[in-house]
Parts: sequence; structure tokens; C-alpha cells
Amino acid sequence: MGKGPFSNRRTISRRRLKKLPQSALESAAADSVPSPNNAVATVSPNNTGVNNSISAMIAAGASSKPKKKAGGARLWMRFDRFGQSELIECDKSTIIKRVSIPARDLRILGPVFSHSSNILAREKAMVVNLEFIKAIVTAEEILLLDPLRQEVLPFVDQLRQQLAHKTPPPIQGGSQMSVQENEMQLSTGRQWLPVPEAAEGLQCELPFEFQVLEIALEVVCTYLDSSVADLERDAYPVLDELAINVSTKNLEHVRSLKSHLTRLLARVQKVRDEIEHLLDDNEDMAHLYLTRKWIQSQQSEAILGTTASNSIVTAAPHLRRFSSNRSASLMSSNCLDDQDVEDLEMLLEAYFMQLDGTRNKILSVREYIDDTEDYVNIQLDNQRNELIQLQLILTIASFAITVEILIAGIFSMNIPCELYNVNGVFNIFVGAITAASFLLFVLVLGYARWKKLIS
Repeated sequence: MGKGPFSNRRTISRRRLKKLPQSALESAAADSVPSPNNAVATVSPNNTGVNNSISAMIAAGASSKPKKKAGGARLWMRFDRFGQSELIECDKSTIIKRVSIPARDLRILGPVFSHSSNILAREKAMVVNLEFIKAIVTAEEILLLDPLRQEVLPFVDQLRQQLAHKTPPPIQGGSQMSVQENEMQLSTGRQWLPVPEAAEGLQCELPFEFQVLEIALEVVCTYLDSSVADLERDAYPVLDELAINVSTKNLEHVRSLKSHLTRLLARVQKVRDEIEHLLDDNEDMAHLYLTRKWIQSQQSEAILGTTASNSIVTAAPHLRRFSSNRSASLMSSNCLDDQDVEDLEMLLEAYFMQLDGTRNKILSVREYIDDTEDYVNIQLDNQRNELIQLQLILTIASFAITVEILIAGIFSMNIPCELYNVNGVFNIFVGAITAASFLLFVLVLGYARWKKLIS
């Protein structure tokens, strides 16, 4: 062999290894982890030992590349369609490869959008961000972010209760084509049905992604209803106390109550607007049918495989092909209408009405707060009017007394006057000017009443 080309190739390979040592080591470490989905660490959760599992998982992650993995890895809980769950710790790149979503969808699930509400349909997944529930749902599994939060635990319990009654199908040996046929066929008299809902029939229950969406909406609506109930329980006594006694303490309570009401109304409005947006667009609702798209892809693969086998086999497979074509026609005619969104529409309408009722409760509390504020303002205006009337009466009295003092001041000057020589004129003079001042006060007060300045 010549040295030239082979020596150049060895030099180039050595240079590449020197340039990218970290990426090669990271990929090798990721492949060496015993996880079916290239996760960083996987722990099977138990109801009694969750903390021990998490500590063991963190210790295992710390033993291999702790600084690199601790930066972007986050805790997720995986549920399959049969209720089996596990705790996994994955980074962004692993999640993106697993569920085939763009990186911007993971930012929606981040802490910046903690109280936003989004339901996004992607090619193979549905991104659900409803209040504290942040999950990625596919046709076969759900990945729940931060499953150990106090608000998320009811959602986890509901998932376990709703999905626990299902049992996984028996694993049969055979080729890949037989596994796909077992997934696409229900063995009841060789009748072909569109599974994965074949165990109970597609007409009896919703697809897996809609079951998860229904549980999420139920938990969120229940949480918002309980928050509104707590708000009502705290609001009415405080408002009644404010109507009786207008004080700084009561006003501060009403101010904090009103700010809490405004935040709660905004959260309910976001969820309601997101559901309303989906109800207004049938195309977006059709994209949320992940099981339907999964069945269609399985149909396409089965039809392509059947066509390829028919080009080789001549006689016996014709009956099989007839059966597969019959099953495809049944599935396409009965259940796989791309424009049929009636199930999802009914589901969303039910929770839309519930959220609308919750919103009406909040609006009724806000109206009661506005009515109480109007009543308090009327009380304050009445008191202000009474103070103005009192001030007007005192002003009229001051005017009359000032006139009397003016007359007395004039006669107190050291000037010659014949009245000074009259005996007993002082009492007569003081009584006269006092009566005149009182008469002036009565006349001015009567004029003010006549002009309705004083009630």
C-alpha cells in the first residue's frame, strides 16, 4: 500500500480526535448509560422510597460527568399508556430527540412562562403548559416536568388512578412485521380494529393524549375553583367589615384582596382563552389527534410491507392482503376522518363552560368589591358634605360676631359722644348690637337654607 493517502487519512483522524475530545467523551458516556431513551439517569419510583430513589439517581449522575450533566438536566416523570411510570433525568437535547419537538417549545415549559397557558400541537407530540402542569404528550407516553412539586402531585395521582386499570399487551416473539400486526389487530374472530384503544374499543374511550389532556384540565380547573372558593370565603367578611368601619386596616385588606383577585382572574382568563382559541380552529384540533396520526403511519407501513410481500408471494398471501385492505378501509371509513374533531370539541367545550363559570364567580366578587367601594365613597362623600355644612354654619356665625365686634370697636374710640353721658346706656348698647348680630346670623343662615346649601 502507498503511504501517501493512508497516512493523510490517519493524520486527519488524529487531528479530529484532538479537536473534539469533549464531544466524543460525552457521546460515549451517554451511550454507556443503561437507559432505553438515552436518559442521564432512570429510577423506578416507589410510593414509599421516592426520596431514596432520587438521592441514588443524583449520586449516580454525580459519579459520571457531574458538572456537564447537572447544568441542563431536569427531573421528568414518564407515564406510558398502561399507567407504568418512572423518574428520569434528561437534558434538553435528549427530550428534543425523544419527542421530536423544536427547542423553543422547551422554553415554553421553563420558569419564565410559569403561569402561562399553552396547548401546542406538533407532528408527534402535544406540548401542554397549563398553570403548574408542564408536560409533553405523545401517542404512547407522557413526560411530566417537575413531578414532585406540591401542586403537581394531584395530577400524578390522577394519572396513576386513571391509567392503572389498563394492562400492557402480551409480548409475542416474532419478526417486526408480526409485532406491528399485533399492534394493529384485535384477535376477536380475526376482526381488524384500529388499536391502541382496541382493548375497550375506540368508541368506548378517548385516545391516550386526550385522556391526559382531560386529566390536566380537570386538575387545573379544580385548583382554580378551590382558589376562587377561598377568595370568596375571605372576601365577603372583609368587605362587610369595611362597609361598617372604614379604617386603614380594612382598606389595606381590601387592597391586597383586590390584587389577588386580579391575578387569579388573569390566570383563569389565560386558560379560557387558550381553550377558546382551539375551539375556534378545527385544524388545530385535528393536529392534536396524535393516536390517529400514529395509526395512519402504521397503516402506511403495513400497506407498504404488504405490497412488497405481494410482489414476491403469489397465491396464499392474496387472502391476507384482502384482509389487510378490508381493515384499512374499515379504519379509514369509521375512525380516521381527519376532519372529525367532535370528541375533542366536546371535551374542550365542557371545560370551557366550567372555566367560564369560574370566571363569572370572580367577576361577581369583583362586582361586590366595586359595589362596596362605591358605598364607602358615598359614605365618605356624605361625611365630607356634613363637614362642609358645619364649616358654613361656623363661617356665618363668625361673620355675625365680627359685625358686632366692629360696632363695639367703633364706639370704643376716644371721641366725644353724647351717649357717653347717658346713665345705663352700656347695657342697652351691648344688648342692641348683640341682638342685631344674632338677627344677621339668622338671616344669612335662612338664605343658605333657601339656596339648599345647608340641609
